Amino acid sequence: MALRVFLLDDHEVVRSGLRAMIDAEEDLEVVGEAATAEQALSRIPPTRPDVAVLDVRLGEGDGIEVCREVRSRMPEIACLILTSFSDDEALFAAIMAGAAGYLLKQIRGTDLVGAIRRVGAGESLIDPKLTAKVMERIRSGPPEDERLARLSGQERRILTLIADGLTNRQIAESLYLAEKTVKNYVSNMLTKLDMSRRTEAAAFAARLDERREHER
Repeated sequence: MALRVFLLDDHEVVRSGLRAMIDAEEDLEVVGEAATAEQALSRIPPTRPDVAVLDVRLGEGDGIEVCREVRSRMPEIACLILTSFSDDEALFAAIMAGAAGYLLKQIRGTDLVGAIRRVGAGESLIDPKLTAKVMERIRSGPPEDERLARLSGQERRILTLIADGLTNRQIAESLYLAEKTVKNYVSNMLTKLDMSRRTEAAAFAARLDERREHER
């Protein structure tokens, strides 16, 4: 049976090119596509792909957040992150979200097709050495306990759950809140921490936990 592939990219020309290239392979089949994160999260479940090829930066939404949501709901789907930018923080976010691969769009078509086949077969394309390097860079920041004092009790609880890898939907279920309420808490929390990404908050929480363990 052909490997089922889903495409997420906000540029129609890119999606068309990827679809043509993938459908030309006898063992691969594009079963769906989307231009926004919201579209992807609604279309991926019914199409049930084996591999989701996700662009990181979208006009509406974030491909890594889609990866996190998809992996939490359907862990059998392998997510392959495709981006135009080499970014350690985005790579760290992809790793935390459970991505099976992280590739630059400059990759040759034949290599991309090969990558889709490999992650579809259960392989990981993320080099463990690169993962270790990114994790070390994230952890090496200065102590920032004073930032924690800026957060409310609920925001601290949400920070802990983010560090545990939970999605907004899962946090909402855990704390019996509406998902929109959780999004507002996360937005306020990031502002108080002087951060722009939830992955930075997760790394911040990991550093605090690590330091507490050393102090015991």
